Amino acid sequence: MQSDLFEADHETYRGVVSEFVTRSVEPHLDRWNEQREIDRETWLEAGRQGLLGLAVPEQYGGPGETDYRYRAVLQFEIARAGASALQSGFSTNDDIVLNYLLRHANDEQRTRWLPGFVTGATIGAIAMTEPGAGSDLRGIQTKATRADGGWRITGSKTFITSGILADLVIVFARTDESFSLFVVPDGAPGFTRGRKLDKVGLVAQDTAELFFDNVFVPDADVLGEIGAGLSYLKQSLPLERLGIAIAGQASAEAVLDWTISYVKERTAFGQRLADFQKPAHDLAHLRTAVEVSRAYVDRCIRLHNTGDLTPVDAAKAKAWATQLQHDVIDTGVQLHGGYGYMLEYPVARAFVDARVQRIYGGANEIMMEIVAKDLLR
Repeated sequence: MQSDLFEADHETYRGVVSEFVTRSVEPHLDRWNEQREIDRETWLEAGRQGLLGLAVPEQYGGPGETDYRYRAVLQFEIARAGASALQSGFSTNDDIVLNYLLRHANDEQRTRWLPGFVTGATIGAIAMTEPGAGSDLRGIQTKATRADGGWRITGSKTFITSGILADLVIVFARTDESFSLFVVPDGAPGFTRGRKLDKVGLVAQDTAELFFDNVFVPDADVLGEIGAGLSYLKQSLPLERLGIAIAGQASAEAVLDWTISYVKERTAFGQRLADFQKPAHDLAHLRTAVEVSRAYVDRCIRLHNTGDLTPVDAAKAKAWATQLQHDVIDTGVQLHGGYGYMLEYPVARAFVDARVQRIYGGANEIMMEIVAKDLLR
């Protein structure tokens, strides 16, 4: 059963994305992994092709396109190339950082910050997680204290996506008994980056520790209202989790296609792997699961477009699609045999890249806690 999510204009856009992936992504995957970083030129090329900052209004240099299906097209096409690290970076920029700015930045801030998200000149990060606080953000210790004309931030963050390359960072910090958001630019005195973290997967996506030593943030760089940080986070989490769900769904579909092609060609004991009952039934089950999951994810995308996607439904999508991603990839590795354990094969890279999907954006156990509380209230 084919998805009916996309229309003619989305398919035209898919052609542009596909050409970008073929020309500017696939030839560089190995080098990005070796250098553990994606070239800035790739971001700029994506900007030139109109692939970034789609929701930025025209007065700030963007197309003002709020139909999230175009973002989904980008996710699915990048997944076909196995470029999970690039997918993660783009999603952090558009689904998280830009989403916060679009929701809460004032006109003056929008004029300063939004154009770069369209051109690819600005890479953003959001600094929430700390060494002692992950899914429970109320446990953060980074603190902002009032100063003349602004605020002083002291603390540290870890596991920050795009932490090395980021030109600006949205920092989630304590302000007395509440929480607030502050925008810290690259080069701010007292703002330093730690080591580029050595991860199991997504090695081409730069992840870092960030340190804030009495960093001054002027009032002009406070994002939204002081004390509203938690409410802002709750408003933005559905889109963040939808983006992760789409990444999981897209990866599952891509890996399933790779695996089906492989078992049709690979032989054992004089016959194709596809002709053995167990692999055939496993793949039949996964094909069914992937198509059923796609129907739910498509529905969530439509609900997001109308402003009706709830945090609970986004949590369901995130937990379900990322678990399915794991199940598909694990079977794919198994059916590839020894080759499935070799990083020269995309299924092996997908295996290590996918593990974090069930952790970030809120661990899947937390997603089920959200669903259970809604169910049993």
